[in-house]
Amino acid sequence: MYIAVDFDGTIVEHRYPKIGREIPFAIETLRRLREDGHLLILWTVREGRLLDEAVKYCNERGIDFYAINRNYEEEDPEHGSYTRKLKVDVFIDDRNVGGLPGWDVIYKSISTGRSFMEICLDEAASRRPRRRWWQFWR
Repeated sequence: MYIAVDFDGTIVEHRYPKIGREIPFAIETLRRLREDGHLLILWTVREGRLLDEAVKYCNERGIDFYAINRNYEEEDPEHGSYTRKLKVDVFIDDRNVGGLPGWDVIYKSISTGRSFMEICLDEAASRRPRRRWWQFWR
């Protein structure tokens, strides 16, 4: 899959323009997604020096991106067919409705092809004590 990943608030805590502390398991999960064959695109509002710092931060931790703020590295903003809209399978961003789920849930969702909702419902169901059929009517 093509996966767009935000930086501030997703890989690291919000401290823009500084780089915040790593969000637990973000780098490990991204590495594992790369190992699984997924293509990662860094999708951030950072530009210029601030963008270079974010890319360097990730590179130093073993995360190399397929592209940065574009669909593929060679995509040219001067070309007539260029679009700012990314054509990806999944966006990982802390600004999702409901916020950023844990990186364990993100990995489970991507690796199994199951939705965030399905995973959460399964986990909730496994924690609830089972009721007998007649107990539902009380």
